[in-house]
Amino acid sequence: MDELSIFSGSSNPDFAAKVCEYLAKPLGKLTVSNFSDGETQVEILENVRRQEVFLIQSTCKPVNDNLIELLLLIDAFKRSSASKITAVIPYYGYARQDKKVAPRVPISAKLVADLLCNAGVDRVITMDLHSGQIQGFFDVPVDNLYAAPVIIESIKSSFSDGLVVVSPDAGGVERARAYAKRLNASLAIIDKRRSAPNKAKAMALIGDVKDKIAIVLDDMVDTAGTLSQASRVIKENGAKAVHAYCTHSVLSGPAIERINKSALSSLVATDTIPLSKEAKECEKIKTLSVAKLVSEAIIRSYRGDSVNSLFV
Repeated sequence: MDELSIFSGSSNPDFAAKVCEYLAKPLGKLTVSNFSDGETQVEILENVRRQEVFLIQSTCKPVNDNLIELLLLIDAFKRSSASKITAVIPYYGYARQDKKVAPRVPISAKLVADLLCNAGVDRVITMDLHSGQIQGFFDVPVDNLYAAPVIIESIKSSFSDGLVVVSPDAGGVERARAYAKRLNASLAIIDKRRSAPNKAKAMALIGDVKDKIAIVLDDMVDTAGTLSQASRVIKENGAKAVHAYCTHSVLSGPAIERINKSALSSLVATDTIPLSKEAKECEKIKTLSVAKLVSEAIIRSYRGDSVNSLFV
């Protein structure tokens, strides 16, 4: 893979280091700095002419800074005559704003896709998009990876029989059903009513969790309001214990405090987003790495093999 180069923005350097270790490739050299007014400046420090570049950057907190940094790096690689630029975005920010939920609001996920395409990206590799139709917002190919193989392996190694997979809302039922089938577990659903962004109230539980170990599955955990309320309802309905798994640990605002006070025994998240210092100190929060999965997707993308074969 002599013509493959791996570079990373500043959002998740540890994840990029794991990818480079798996691929046995050095991390490309670049600098990211800021003018005194906060304006971002980037520079590629090595020759990338005719190279196929894979640029790793999650658009996590600070979302806007990391997004602008990603756009500037794509433009820099394009102007440096890279043969192909693939943006590896383990966590795609603005994905929750994928439709009009009120009369005068933007479809921000589409706008971000347009920005990436106009900047010059040739392909996007991302993981567990909030909604699959976001792939259609792009004018370039998008490989949406799934953390399911890593999460299912972790669940199987940690728990035995007597599992029930719980969807924290109606939108996640399809995901929860797929996990339940592969785990040979039963299924339950939380009836959730959301009054405003980041404000949710769990109303009722559909399904039987009594004397079972409940596994709550979600694509992301932000303020942990839904998760903490869901764990309370599940516990009140007789579950032995409640564990949660998610792909993206956004964990903003009062999330850590809510998790500590909740009925959750543990929250396991992948490393698509780096944990804050406070999150690392929380005994309930654990991490799984999906760097190997992303690395294999990079190899298949570079060689022209099927990425879907990773999940068959």
